[in-house]
Amino acid sequence: MLSINTILHPTDFSRPARDAFELACGLASQHQAKLLLVHVVSPPPPPPLPYNEAGMGTVEQDAELAYRQLEEMRSAKSQVQIEYVMAEGRPAAEVVRIARETGADLIVMGTHGRTGLPHLVMGSVAEQVVRDAPCRVITVRDQNSATEAPAFDEHAAGSRT
Repeated sequence: MLSINTILHPTDFSRPARDAFELACGLASQHQAKLLLVHVVSPPPPPPLPYNEAGMGTVEQDAELAYRQLEEMRSAKSQVQIEYVMAEGRPAAEVVRIARETGADLIVMGTHGRTGLPHLVMGSVAEQVVRDAPCRVITVRDQNSATEAPAFDEHAAGSRT
């Protein structure tokens, strides 16, 4: 049987991420595993010149708001041990880094299921994580974007030791 002690769940607070959170909580409860709830704040682009501060929040304000949202996420299963982690940088790279540093056994994350031009332009954080993760990854697709696809696809990123 697969030993799962630590599950990492990256979130962007979207619907697919919420669905993935529920799956991660269920798996954490079933395996009596610790759940790391991670949110990555992307650094802001440089401001255009001349700089106008009107209506713009600071990185610190954005991070504080995101951390409050992160802490509000709770499991209906009270026995799930959740740790909250904030990071700043490129989301996929930070998720992979945190998975390595914490020895995560599994990553459970949502995916928006973009295809075509939106996928080409936006890329896929989930795809990058699946490619580079040091552990198994389960992606949970947004039901609204899937027409014939299953509710979630399991991808195994080979162990890189």
